[in-house]
Amino acid sequence: MDALTPRQDDIMALARQHGRVDVDTLAIQFAVTPQTIRKDLNELCERKLLNRLHGGAAYPSGVTNYAYEARRHLAAEGKRRIGLRAAELIPDNASLVLNIGTTTEQVAMALRRHTGLMVVTNNINVANILREAASSEVVIAGGVVRHADGGVVGEAAVDFIRQFRVDYAVIGASAIDEDGTLLDYDFREVKVAQAIIETARTTILVADSMKLTRTAPVRIGHLDQIDVLVTDEPPPPSIAAICAAAGVRIEIASSQGPLPS
Repeated sequence: MDALTPRQDDIMALARQHGRVDVDTLAIQFAVTPQTIRKDLNELCERKLLNRLHGGAAYPSGVTNYAYEARRHLAAEGKRRIGLRAAELIPDNASLVLNIGTTTEQVAMALRRHTGLMVVTNNINVANILREAASSEVVIAGGVVRHADGGVVGEAAVDFIRQFRVDYAVIGASAIDEDGTLLDYDFREVKVAQAIIETARTTILVADSMKLTRTAPVRIGHLDQIDVLVTDEPPPPSIAAICAAAGVRIEIASSQGPLPS
């Protein structure tokens, strides 16, 4: 599946902001024909990024997550930069846990350059990425494998993670509420994420700026449990203030470099 075009990225941003978009307004805004916009909306809806409505499309509600393959193409460049920056924070010969998510997969891609790592994960995709790094050891949790994304969840996975005490945890979240609450969709996945936070000496949250415009129904925890937030854009003042009060370092994965906290 190809990445979204710049216009489709802009359409997604408008849909997130307003809740819905319509063909005629988009055609005027982007100076293209309505047929071109309909083609864009049809593709976004086929990828389950938007829901088709008469005359336009709507942003999905916050109770279901995007299809996993579609999520790979949302904010793809931001996730790649986040992955590279997060990997820079982890030294060679460290132990760490990576959980489920398209952004943590980008961290795994960048970690293939490291040596001497011991990586524990409940993400089959992460395990497949890092098994190519011959100098590192990959340990995968047991449990129920979700068909949608290759995540390993359930009590067996939680118990497995709790056996470890690692140097770093790299976790993702589906949404960050304005009060700093970290949110996700699957309570089974949340249980594993909570165990991962408990088992790490340093916890790194990787989250693109889109996560600040979404919502999800299940609570993972709070930003004050995180040591470093790696994101692709400066967060809004409310989130920056929460991080500053809790001593959370903010790293911006862009050419501007880290944002002082």
